[in-house]
Amino acid sequence: MANDVRDCLLRQLDIAWALTSYHLETLTTEECLWRPAHAGLHVTQLPEGTWRADWPDREGYDLGPSSIAWLTWHLGFWWSMVLDHSFGEGKLAREDILWPGNADDLRAWIGRLQSRWREAIEPLTDDDLRSPDRTRWPFQERPFADVIAWASVELTKSAAEIGYARFLHGVKR
Repeated sequence: MANDVRDCLLRQLDIAWALTSYHLETLTTEECLWRPAHAGLHVTQLPEGTWRADWPDREGYDLGPSSIAWLTWHLGFWWSMVLDHSFGEGKLAREDILWPGNADDLRAWIGRLQSRWREAIEPLTDDDLRSPDRTRWPFQERPFADVIAWASVELTKSAAEIGYARFLHGVKR
């Protein structure tokens, strides 16, 4: 029964990824850039053509609902960060992560992150999952299995937020 925990974590990831993929599959750039309210986190195209995401200095409902562009940037942000800090050099910062600029490039970006994450988890042993050695972001000194479980929760949350925003876009006037 070796690797039961890893296999369970991979099944959770697969379920979360299926939910996310459903919402990303037919997502359009127009939906991404639509703002559901006059206020809310969004992305801004800079003069050189790159897209920078807003970063709030606090959390609160009064910030307003985020755009799908921001929600998908945030998904790519945390996944990029956890990959770099767990399996890479650990030097990536929020400012280094840009929104891709359109739905096709977004799908490719998120798909690559999912593949890299799954490939990184597949060879892990029970000892690897119990060890805090790879646990450097978003928390430390916890078993790495906690990071994997957290990532699946984040992915599921992102899928729900993107899906809800798509429903709102679908009935906008």
